Amino acid sequence: MAGTIDCSFIRTLINRYCAGEENWVDSRTIYVGHKEPPPGAEAYIPQKYPDNRIVSSKYTFWNFIPKNLFEQFRRIANFYFLIIFLVQLIIDTPTSPVTSGLPLFFVIAVTAIKQGYEDWLRHKADNAMNQCPVHFIQHGKLVRKQSRNLRVGDIVMVNDGETFPCDLIFLSSSREDGTCYVTTASLDGESSHKTYYAVQETKGFQTEEDIDSLHATIECEQPQPDLYKFVGRVHVYQERNDPIVRSLGSENLLLRGASLKNTEKIFGVAIYTGMETKMALNYQSKSQKRSVVEKSMNAFLIVYLCILISKALINTVLKYVWQSDPFRDEPWFNQKTEAERQRNLFLRAFTDFLAFMVLFNYIIPVSMYVTVEMQKFLGSYFITWDEDMFDEETGEGPLVNTSDLNEELGQVEYIFTDKTGTLTENNMEFIECCIEGNVYVPHVICNGQILPDSGGIDMIDSSPGVSGKEREELFFRALCLCHTVQVKDDGFVDGAKKSPDSSRSCIYISSSPDEVALVEGVQRLGFTYLRLKDNYMELLNRDNDIERYELLEILTFDSVRRRMSVIVRSATGDIYLFCKGADSSIFPRVTEGKVDQIRSRVEHNAVEGLRTLCVAYKKLSQEEYDEVCELLHTARVALQEREKKLGEAYDHIETNLILLGATAVEDRLQEKAADTIEALQKAGIKVWVLTGDKMETAAATCYACKLFRRNTQVLELTTKKIEEQSLHDVLFELSKTVLRHSGSMTRDSFSGLSADMQDFGLIIDGAALSLIMKPRQTGSSGNYREIFLEICRNCSAVLCCRMAPLQKAQIVKLIKLSKEHPITLAIGDGANDVSMILEAHVGIGVIGKEGRQAARNSDYAIPKFKHLKKMLLVHGHFYYIRISELVQYFFYKNVCFIFPQFLYQFFCGFSQQPLYDTAYLTLYNISFTSLPILMYSLMEQHVTSDMLKRDPSLYRDIAKNALLRWRVFIYWTFLGVFDALVFFFGAYLLLENMAVTINGQVFGNWTFGTLVFTVLVFTVTLKLALDTHYWTWINHFVIWGSLIFYIVFSLLWGGIIWPFLSYQRMYFVFIQMLSSGPVWMCIILLIIISLLPDIIKKILCRQLWPTATERTQKIMKHKPTVEAVATCDGPLLEGSLTASEA
Repeated sequence: MAGTIDCSFIRTLINRYCAGEENWVDSRTIYVGHKEPPPGAEAYIPQKYPDNRIVSSKYTFWNFIPKNLFEQFRRIANFYFLIIFLVQLIIDTPTSPVTSGLPLFFVIAVTAIKQGYEDWLRHKADNAMNQCPVHFIQHGKLVRKQSRNLRVGDIVMVNDGETFPCDLIFLSSSREDGTCYVTTASLDGESSHKTYYAVQETKGFQTEEDIDSLHATIECEQPQPDLYKFVGRVHVYQERNDPIVRSLGSENLLLRGASLKNTEKIFGVAIYTGMETKMALNYQSKSQKRSVVEKSMNAFLIVYLCILISKALINTVLKYVWQSDPFRDEPWFNQKTEAERQRNLFLRAFTDFLAFMVLFNYIIPVSMYVTVEMQKFLGSYFITWDEDMFDEETGEGPLVNTSDLNEELGQVEYIFTDKTGTLTENNMEFIECCIEGNVYVPHVICNGQILPDSGGIDMIDSSPGVSGKEREELFFRALCLCHTVQVKDDGFVDGAKKSPDSSRSCIYISSSPDEVALVEGVQRLGFTYLRLKDNYMELLNRDNDIERYELLEILTFDSVRRRMSVIVRSATGDIYLFCKGADSSIFPRVTEGKVDQIRSRVEHNAVEGLRTLCVAYKKLSQEEYDEVCELLHTARVALQEREKKLGEAYDHIETNLILLGATAVEDRLQEKAADTIEALQKAGIKVWVLTGDKMETAAATCYACKLFRRNTQVLELTTKKIEEQSLHDVLFELSKTVLRHSGSMTRDSFSGLSADMQDFGLIIDGAALSLIMKPRQTGSSGNYREIFLEICRNCSAVLCCRMAPLQKAQIVKLIKLSKEHPITLAIGDGANDVSMILEAHVGIGVIGKEGRQAARNSDYAIPKFKHLKKMLLVHGHFYYIRISELVQYFFYKNVCFIFPQFLYQFFCGFSQQPLYDTAYLTLYNISFTSLPILMYSLMEQHVTSDMLKRDPSLYRDIAKNALLRWRVFIYWTFLGVFDALVFFFGAYLLLENMAVTINGQVFGNWTFGTLVFTVLVFTVTLKLALDTHYWTWINHFVIWGSLIFYIVFSLLWGGIIWPFLSYQRMYFVFIQMLSSGPVWMCIILLIIISLLPDIIKKILCRQLWPTATERTQKIMKHKPTVEAVATCDGPLLEGSLTASEA
C-alpha cells in the first residue's frame, strides 16, 4: 500500500511540474477536517498554509529602530542632512556637528515617536483579535481555542452574532434550507442582511458528530483581495461512489470580519487564514497620491539646493583667489606645517567645498517637512469636527482617510460625479408600470412606508383584454419572482411594517433599493412576495391564494450585462425564465411583444427622469432546461475564466425572449444638489456627470440639478449619431460648432455666472467613448481624443451616460493627462465608482446606501453631496492658503538666516568662520521660529467661512496653484535676500563707525552676529504677524511668546557659566550688546526698513490690482457688522455687499 501511495505521489508530481497540470499554480486543495481522500482518489499532499494570526502592525520590537530609520532616510531631505552631519563629523568644519545633528535628531525622533505610537495601537488591536476564542470540531467534539491557532482545513462552528474568525466555506446551518444571514458592514459598510448558501450535499450535517464524519476536499483559487469574487469546487466522497462535484462561488464563502445574524449556528471549513483572508489582503494601502503643493515644494527644494551648491562653489573659488597672495595664505603668525604644504590641492579644495556646504546648509529647511506633516495631520481634524458636515438623518460625519491631500481640495478644476446615490438619494419610489401598452399607477409607496388610506390601481389606458389579463398577471409574477430580495419576519427585525394584503408581518431587504421598490410596488398592484423557503418562492396572488414556484436557477445581475434572470418551475410543472434589466440589454434579445409601445413609454419616462427596467420571459421545455443546466454547471465548476464562461452561458440562455412590459421608479434629487453644483460652477470648477443610466434619464437629472440650463445648447456624441454619420464627421461638426463661439468665450465662461450667454453641454455614451479611445489603424490614435478634449474644454458641462466602471476611470485619466494637467476630483457612492475615485487626484466617497466600498477606497468620505460645497470652497480654500504660506515662509526665513552668513565670508577671508553661535544655528528652526508658522498654518482665515460659501468666485483666486507659482516664489526669495542685506550691512555700518559700549570697548564678531540674528528673529516673526488676518489668543501667545523666549534664552545662555561647556564664547555678549543705546536704535530701524518693501507692495497691489479676496477683505473691514449679517439670509448679505462696493 505504501508503495502505491509513493507511486501515486511521484506520478502527481510529474504531472504537475512536467506536464503542466491545469490550475496547479492558481489553485489550492483543502482537506476538510484534515482527512485524507479515500483510496483510489488523488494522493494526499499536505500543504503548508499560514496560521490565523492577523498582523496589521508595521514593526516589531527588534526591527523598529533599523526599519524606521531606513524608511525615514529614504526621504531626500533627511538623507541630505544625514550626509551633512557625517561630513561635519569626518572633516574639520566651521560649525559643530550638533548644529545639523540636533535638528535632524529632533525631526527623526518626533516622526519615530508618532509612527511607533500608531504601531503600538495596531499591535494592541492585533493581539485582541488573535486571542479571541473560537469553537472548532475535533474528533466529533466541540473544542475551544484561540483564533490565532486556527489552521486551513479546520471545521469551525460560529454562533449567532459572532464574527467569522477566517474565510470559511459554508457547510451547514441550523436552518433546514441550508441558508444563513450575514452582515458585512465591517468589510464594505453594507448593513443589509445577505443570504449565503451551504453546499447542497453537506447542508444536512447539522451536529458535531455528523459534520465530523464528512469526507470532502475543496479546490479553490489562491487568495486574492476581491471581496465579491470567489471560484472553487468541492468533491464530496460517499461510500464506494464517485465523488460528487459542486461549484463554489462567493455565495458559499463567509468572509472574516462579517457577522452571523438571525441564524442559530453554522459550520464552515477554513480555507483562507490569517494574512491570506480577503479582509487582510484589503489592508494593502492604495497607491500614493502626491499633491500639487508637495510637487512645488520639491521643485523649490531643488532650486535652493542649486543655490547652496553655487554659494559653496563661489566661496571655494574666491578663497583660493584670496589665498593666491602668499602673505594672505600664510601670514607670519600662522605658518603652515610641512604636511599641510604638501597636501593635494584638489583634495584641499574639495574639503573646503564640503566645509562651505556645511556652513550654508541651513538654507535647506529640514524642519519644514515635519511642520508640514504636523500641519496636515492636525489640520485634517477640522473636517471631522465640522458640525455643518454632520448628517443627522444617517448619524454620519465626514471621514479623512488620508491627510496628505488636504490642500488639493483647494485646487480642484474638474469634478467627476456619479448620478445615482450621489446626486440623487438612491431612495426609490415605484411610479408606474407599463404592460403591453397599458399603464398602471399605484398610489405612493416609498421606502417601505405604505400610506394607510391609499389603495387600488389607477389605470391610465383602457383595460386589457382576456389574453392581456394573462400577460398582466405574468408580468406581476415576474416582478415577484425575479429578484434577490429577502423577507424578514418581525421576530428578527425591529420596526417591521404590516402588509395590508396579508396577515403576515414582514419587511423587504435587498442590497439594491430598486428591487425593494419594485417588490413593494407590485404588492400594491395585488401580488405579494412572501418568502423563499426550501428553495420554493411563495407569493400571494389577488385571490389571496398562495402560489409556490421552485427556484431552479438564478442568473445574477452584473454591470456588464445590466440584467438578471431567474428560472422557476410552477406548480403545474411549467418552467419559466423571467428576465429584467435595462432597456438597452433587453430589447435586442426580444423576439415578441409590443416592443414599439413599450419602447415609447420607456423613452417618455426616461425624459421625465425616471429609472426604467424592462421585463421579459420565455417558457422552457424540459429538454431546453436540461441543456441550460448542463451549460451552467460546466461554466460554474471551471476554475479558469469562470466569469467569462458564465457570461457566455448567460448570453446564450437569455435569448428569444417575449417582452412583457416595463417599470418606472423615481430616484429623488438629493437636498441642495442643484445649489452645490451651481456654487461649484461659479467657483470655476467644471462638473461632469458619469453614470451607467440611459441618456434621457441622466439628462433629465442634469437639468434638475442645474448642470444643464435652459439656455444650454446640448450637443450629442452618441451611438445613434455615429450610426447616422461617421465618428469623424460628428466630431468635426461638434468641434466647428463650439469653436465658432469660443472666440467670444472667456476662460471664466465655464462658471455659468451669466445666464444670457450661450453655453454648451455635451452628452456622450459609453459606446461612443470606446470608439474615441480606440487606437485607429492609421496610427494617429490620439487625433480623435484631442478633438474630443477640445470640444469638452469649450463645454460648460459634460454628461457621460451608459458608462461601465472602467470607462469612468478612463474619462478621468484622459482629462488628468491632458496638456493642461488639471486637478481632478471624483465623487461616488458605489463599488462601480471605486475605479474613478482611485484614478482621480482626489477621491471622495459618499456614505450612501450602496455600501461603503467607495468610502473605504476614497481619500475623504462625506455623508451627502451637498457637503462637497463646504469641503472645497471653505476647507480646501483654507488648507491651500495656509500651507502655501507655510512653504513660502519657510524658504523665506531660511534665506534671511543664511544669506548674511554668505556675505560674512567676504569680510573674513573666506575662512568659513560662522556668523552665528552654535546654539542659534541649532534652535533657529526648532524653537525660535517654528511655532508661529505652525499655528498660522492651522488657524489662519483670511476671510470668514461664511463669505467663502456665499461668494464661490473667491475660489478662483487660488486656482492653478496661484500662491506657489514661480513668480510668487521668486518674490519671496528676493524679499529674503533684501532683508538679509539690510540685516547684515545695517549692523556692519553701525559697528564699523563707533565704539559703542559704556567703557569704550569695540564690539567683537560674536556681538555682530548676535545683532544680525536678533534683527532676523524679530523681522521674520513680525512679517508673519503682518500676514495674519485671523487673530486668536493662540496666535498672540505663540508669536509674542517666541520673541520673549528668544530674549530669555539669550540672556540665560550668555548670562550664566554653564559647567557642561568647555568654552563659552557667548558669555555676556547679549547683555553687553543690549546695554548700548545705539544698538536698540539700530534693531528697531533695521526691522522697519526690512518690513517696509513688503508693506508698500501690499498697499499698492490692494489699491491698484486687488483680487476678489482682497476686495472682500476691504468690505469686511469697512462693515464691522458683516459677521452678524452673515447669519441672515443670502439676499440681505448680497445687498449689503453691493451697497458697500458702490
